Amino acid sequence: MSPHARGVLIDVGGVLVREYLPAAAAAWGRRLGLPAAAFMAALYEGDESGVLIGRVGADAWWETVGERLRTGPDVIAELRRDLAARETWDEALVACLRGLRGRGVPTAVVSNTWPGLRTRMADGGLLDIADHIVLSCEVGCAKPDRRIYEIALRPLGIEPAAALFVDDTPGNVEAAQALGMAGHVHTGTAETLARIEEFTARR
Repeated sequence: MSPHARGVLIDVGGVLVREYLPAAAAAWGRRLGLPAAAFMAALYEGDESGVLIGRVGADAWWETVGERLRTGPDVIAELRRDLAARETWDEALVACLRGLRGRGVPTAVVSNTWPGLRTRMADGGLLDIADHIVLSCEVGCAKPDRRIYEIALRPLGIEPAAALFVDDTPGNVEAAQALGMAGHVHTGTAETLARIEEFTARR
């Protein structure tokens, strides 16, 4: 790796994958007779950190969600399929990452996610979009824990100062910046593409 190489670390949910949860929460809230906020709380509040870092399996977590929503396994299975089907990848950002790899720019995906994302990426032919894919449920820590950034940086062979971290959550970007990385809060594809190009073009 060139000592002058610059790398890019990028989030999945809300960045590489377009935000779909508000629409899903509204639809499922109507179906289940719940406010959208209550539906979201059933999915993500409480002990969700356990499934994010692999201490709780996905099936066990969905049982908990079913209990919170007061619904049975058939509905939960349908919900899981629906959420997976709503997951759409930003083609421009995916193409950008593949282009960076083609130019020899070190890249890593860094995601706080439940088990299943790597399988869905494999099914979609997306495992090649970055040099390394670091998922919280596999490595046992989640953003903004500094360890997940260090795990992502290590195999890239670059120092934090040579890395740009992209995420849609400001707190996660701030944690990366505290380690010495450059940061970009994703608010739109065009702005993120421009920031990546500007950062990687520097020498």
